[in-house]
Amino acid sequence: MKDPYDIIYHPYATEKTTDSTDKNNTLEFIVKRTATKKEIKKAVEKMFDVKVLHVRTRIAKDGKHAIVRFPPEYKAVDIGMRIGLY
Repeated sequence: MKDPYDIIYHPYATEKTTDSTDKNNTLEFIVKRTATKKEIKKAVEKMFDVKVLHVRTRIAKDGKHAIVRFPPEYKAVDIGMRIGLY
C-alpha cells in the first residue's frame, strides 16, 4: 500500500463538519484527487488505527473531500482530539 500521507492531505474543519462529527460520527479530510474510496479507507485505517464504516467523496473548488464515517466503537471526536482538530 502507498504511504497514507500521500493520500490524506489534512483534515477539513468548519462549523458544518463539526456538527456532522457530533451527529454522524464522521470526519472530513482533503484527499488526493485521484484517490479511490478504497484507498482513502485503507489510509485512514492505517493512519489512526481504527475501522472505517463508510467513505463518501465530493469534488469542490479546494480539492477532493472525503467524508469518513466510523463505527460506534470509534468516536470521531476522540480521533479529532488525537490529531489536534478540537
